[in-house]
Amino acid sequence: MTQPPARFLTGGQLLFGAVTVAELAFQDFTPGRVFEHGPRSLPCDEMIAFAAEFDPQPMHLDEAAARQTMLGGLSASGWYLCCILMRMCVDAFVGRSSSMGAPGVEEVRWLLPVRPDDELSLRATVLDTRTSKSRPDMGFVRFEFELFNARKQRVMTLTTSLMLALRS
Repeated sequence: MTQPPARFLTGGQLLFGAVTVAELAFQDFTPGRVFEHGPRSLPCDEMIAFAAEFDPQPMHLDEAAARQTMLGGLSASGWYLCCILMRMCVDAFVGRSSSMGAPGVEEVRWLLPVRPDDELSLRATVLDTRTSKSRPDMGFVRFEFELFNARKQRVMTLTTSLMLALRS
């Protein structure tokens, strides 16, 4: 198997083919439970490299051009922030859970521009849970994910449900 390039990965480990026993199962995710992770730095070169490949808009690529936009300066792509949020979730708890993926994203909001070299922290709050009607070995855990900058300002929210195996 060919491993994809890790050009956007900083400060973490690649987990190719890693097999672990899940520490966290559906039953461990109770409404109100909070997981936190971070901070994680957002290097300017990483932000620009992501934007150049996946979201090549002036506000994400060039400081002078970005100053002319409504964001008033270079800022991270929202899609880059979604990727950072996912990595932080895996590092915080998903990587040691019985996660079976997600059926989709309910809502994502980008609230404030995120600047080069800013540091982000994650807060994941369990909103509610339910067992699957069609698959009794699985449940859905609905989360609100929030990213905060170093000034403790909420810069992004994402609401989604994760599918998790029940502990037998």
